[in-house]
Amino acid sequence: MWRCAAGRTMEGVDPWLAWLLAALVLGVLELLTGGTLVLIMLAGGAVAGGLTAALTENPFLPWVVFSVVSVGLLVVVRPVAQKHSRQPLELRSGVDRLLGQEAEVVSSVNGHDGRVKLHGEIWSARAFDGTSTFVPGQTVQVLQIDGATALVG
Repeated sequence: MWRCAAGRTMEGVDPWLAWLLAALVLGVLELLTGGTLVLIMLAGGAVAGGLTAALTENPFLPWVVFSVVSVGLLVVVRPVAQKHSRQPLELRSGVDRLLGQEAEVVSSVNGHDGRVKLHGEIWSARAFDGTSTFVPGQTVQVLQIDGATALVG
């Protein structure tokens, strides 16, 4: 017979299944709490504990594996994952890299249409606020990309 954290017995439930259920709950809680990457690392440890429980009859070994893997993930993997999730502008790719960049107005930009030169390429553009007008030769900043159109201000 196996006891859960609430003290209830869980007859007929395999320990490996309880570990995997714990991993699932931790994963969902990670999503709900804003992605601090702590609970997902514990979920990884719970998956390792579940695999260990499936392969052994020893009731303590899954806890040891859970602890070692969780600490390893928290100490080694979490800092790397956090670093990659907070990439500075210089390391962004695709259209995200264009946000905040300066562009030169090539043909008058207003709330409906216009053209700017951005990184050597001509882009369709329009005023971000929908009312401003920018004249050729003026420098503007890219505030948003909407499809193939730069919204500038």
